[in-house]
Amino acid sequence: MKENSEQILINRLLQKEETAWKELFEAYSGSLAYVCSRYIIDRNQVNDVLQNSFIRMFRSIESFEYRGNGSLRAWITRITVNESLKHIKQNADFKIITNEADIPDTETEDDPDLDEISQQEIMEMIRTLPDGYRTVFNLFVFEEKSHKEIAEILGIAENSSASQLHRAKSMLARKIKEYKMSKTAQYE
Repeated sequence: MKENSEQILINRLLQKEETAWKELFEAYSGSLAYVCSRYIIDRNQVNDVLQNSFIRMFRSIESFEYRGNGSLRAWITRITVNESLKHIKQNADFKIITNEADIPDTETEDDPDLDEISQQEIMEMIRTLPDGYRTVFNLFVFEEKSHKEIAEILGIAENSSASQLHRAKSMLARKIKEYKMSKTAQYE
């Protein structure tokens, strides 16, 4: 059976070959920085988390288990998400709203129409969500975690995760509606 390029790279990484690590960094640092920036706003902190992620990859490559094409990307992405979560938990400003009375009431919006809004603009809107909302939203939407898993990861109640996701979606829907209204007003 012929090895693919991912398997060859993995073998080189396992041998701690410096050029292989440089190749990994060059190939994936952009997409992994994007993953970090979904959770962390400050660019310097994103860079710190990304660096910590690559250190974690280097130190734990022996634990990597090849499960087919794409498994390397999945593994390094999971490490980056975990390092991002570790960072925001350690950040004194990070706050998960656990008391329902502390959650501002937002009206329920229908799913917004995303036509004519770029992915980049939507991601910028997500980045403006409060830390707790943004974290739960990212874990649920992008990492496909259940509320039970999110609750375990963040040390919160399951219903807090569900409430924060609901509030995040409502806030995003409102931001999208405002964005569309401002664009429409520009053209009138």
